[in-house]
Amino acid sequence: MIFVLHFTQLCIKFAPIPTAPTAAGNNNMTEKTGKYPFLAEPFHCDFSNRLFMGHLGNHLLNAADFHANDRGFGMNYLMPLHRTWVLSRLVIEMEEMPKAYDRFYVETWVESAMRLFTSRNFAVTGEDGQVYGYGRSVWAMIDMQTRQPVDILAMRDGQILDYVETEKPCPIAKPARVKMGDGATLVRTVQTNYSDVDVNGHINSVKYIEHMLDLFPISWYQTHRVRRFEVAYVAEAHGGDLLDCYREQVGEGEYCIRIIKKVQETGENTEVVRGKVIFV
Repeated sequence: MIFVLHFTQLCIKFAPIPTAPTAAGNNNMTEKTGKYPFLAEPFHCDFSNRLFMGHLGNHLLNAADFHANDRGFGMNYLMPLHRTWVLSRLVIEMEEMPKAYDRFYVETWVESAMRLFTSRNFAVTGEDGQVYGYGRSVWAMIDMQTRQPVDILAMRDGQILDYVETEKPCPIAKPARVKMGDGATLVRTVQTNYSDVDVNGHINSVKYIEHMLDLFPISWYQTHRVRRFEVAYVAEAHGGDLLDCYREQVGEGEYCIRIIKKVQETGENTEVVRGKVIFV
């Protein structure tokens, strides 16, 4: 997308959609691991000049999409079959966030694949080999019409198994069950709108990350940074739903978060997301 700015109006011209970034180094699609270049664009960075966690999440999901598409089990193949990948769990643990204009890489690989779930890992590194951090994720495949799970190993005769990489380390803890007690307090209610909804027809995974991190004031981020972010997607929410966001402190700089969907027509409350944030 190319933006041409005039003094009196904003004119938007659409260029052809680019292909996925070329994997760094030897772009061999038979390799199990993919490595993709990204840029920490300044308007994707916060007041500290560091990349927003939400935008980093987008880059991880883009790398996952590029890797899957390159190897024949991505959205380009699934969408005509009315199938799609949905994110079930995501953990991001960072030693440091890229700064504005930093060029960095997201490396991704499939750690395991089963009938209903697959685990995918990430490494975020700089051009000089610096390790910014790592990520872990769990995915499911669903039928877009029934919204029911699909047998992953039945797609392309289980081709995904050819790319399972068990030898490459990902030195952060796997997602754990987030336990919340009765001490959680309602911090804010979010009205979901058009820009919250993604191609799968439900609230975008990264939007939840943004809503969760917005439960803390700007002043908090002046003295703290996110060390580990963990989120489990429990149920779907859709445009127009009201989301009640609850927060509970469970340790020094450690908070659990629950997001409840309020359906105005029925008055039904359903938990849609649960997560944990650890600050340093």
